[in-house]
Amino acid sequence: MVAACGSGSRNTDNPDWAQSGMPPPPSVTAQADEWKEGAVPPPPAFDEKRLLPIEMPPHLSLKYGIDPATIALTGDGMVRYVIVASNKAGGATNAFYEGVRCETEEVKQYARFNQGAWHNVSNPEWKRINDRNSRYAKELSAQALCRGHAPRASVSEMIRQLKEPIREVQ
Repeated sequence: MVAACGSGSRNTDNPDWAQSGMPPPPSVTAQADEWKEGAVPPPPAFDEKRLLPIEMPPHLSLKYGIDPATIALTGDGMVRYVIVASNKAGGATNAFYEGVRCETEEVKQYARFNQGAWHNVSNPEWKRINDRNSRYAKELSAQALCRGHAPRASVSEMIRQLKEPIREVQ
């Protein structure tokens, strides 16, 4: 007699599921289809002296930091912030005003700061947080902004995670 072993159902719509060992991204539900993003305020002022560093892989040529005074947890479940990127040698600083939606693992860029002024993105679009160009957003979300598929309970908890990282088993 042979006993069948199984760990539950597998998502066969995701061919990489079995190889990666990672669960597939969340499915879109009717409730998610009804979600509407609230009004986006203009980019907040930021100060490079207040930046809290984001842990990034050492091979990257840029370093990233977030001004904790710019983090906002909104009523629509978004976390908005200003992140600053600079090269490791110093100088060449750019900032981005963005929003993360933890529930769907997406990020949207609203404005860019360079040459001393904010420049609005003409047509902001949601992008998967796993996009190679959004590596810093993925790290920031995992390190401080999100707990699984929900924002952390408060901005103060997000800031505490940046200052005193406690890596959680997920």
